[in-house]
Amino acid sequence: MLINRRAVLAAMAASLARPTGLRAADMMPIADMHAHLFFIGPNPAARQPLRRNMASGGATLVSWSLVGDMPWIRRSATGLKQNGAPKRGAATAWFREELERIHRHLAEQKLKVVRTPVDIERALSGEPHVVLSVEGATFLDDGLAGLEAAYDGGVRHLQLVHYARNTIGDFQTEAPAHGGLTAFGRDVIREANRLGILIDLAHGTKPTVEQALEISRSPVVWSHSSIARGEPNWRMPAWRARQISAEEARAIAAKGGVVGLWALPSDVGSTIESYANRLLQMAQLLGDDHVAFGTDLNAIANSPIKNYTDLRRVVTHLEARGVEQSRLRKISIGNYARVLSAAMVAGKA
Repeated sequence: MLINRRAVLAAMAASLARPTGLRAADMMPIADMHAHLFFIGPNPAARQPLRRNMASGGATLVSWSLVGDMPWIRRSATGLKQNGAPKRGAATAWFREELERIHRHLAEQKLKVVRTPVDIERALSGEPHVVLSVEGATFLDDGLAGLEAAYDGGVRHLQLVHYARNTIGDFQTEAPAHGGLTAFGRDVIREANRLGILIDLAHGTKPTVEQALEISRSPVVWSHSSIARGEPNWRMPAWRARQISAEEARAIAAKGGVVGLWALPSDVGSTIESYANRLLQMAQLLGDDHVAFGTDLNAIANSPIKNYTDLRRVVTHLEARGVEQSRLRKISIGNYARVLSAAMVAGKA
């Protein structure tokens, strides 16, 4: 399908500038680059109705992340670790089953899936939409053809690596095995670009990030964690290993990308105010065009952001502090909307 790139980008700019159509007058819509609802596990925080949660805070563009290696990871004293390896075809089967569960829940909730830039425009105008995302492309271990099948199933946001050894590239919490991306990992990025899927580099090592930035024709995101003061490495405690260096964050921003802030209390603090402070620090470092929410909702214990009511409180707090509406709109929804649309437009042009 051919898309008029200039027309779409012009429409996006207009959507970012105009008032929203949300219930509450003048309520700015919110996006989240990384959130979860789980259907298995000890905390099916999972099964809470997503529409009601989104509506509670005016969230209209939420990336629901399907965990691609979930059956093969476990909690340990030092964080999440791999627990076994999928047999041939098992990761693909898991992905398909989980995607079906997600689609059923969205249908029950009468929530729309983002498939085109027009859907993003609607989200910017206050109509709730969900972005289907995958955290860890383990399902592609059976071959590149699976990516087009995922696209046909509605996936528009792909995080390359997570906690399981894979054929794509190195991740932050284990000793590197590939020196960054594999040849197959490079092909995954090219194919995602062709299809119009946003690339997410979260959990990737520094060489993985650097190589991905060289290859990708579209802006990329680092959906969730925070910017470290030093240089993270796999020998550090898990949450520190999971940070991104300032150098990497700036490189992502230089290519038009966006870095999301998670709500891990040991990192960003345990209050709405401390989360907001960290967000502004990131914006000062990278610029207002390159920062967004990436809460990791439902995957973090004792998080200051437990639902979208709490995320609305972050926005309200920043408004009370006098943060300009134009700045706040970029951080709250505009930046994620922009890079997601850019990936789609570049892919199908």
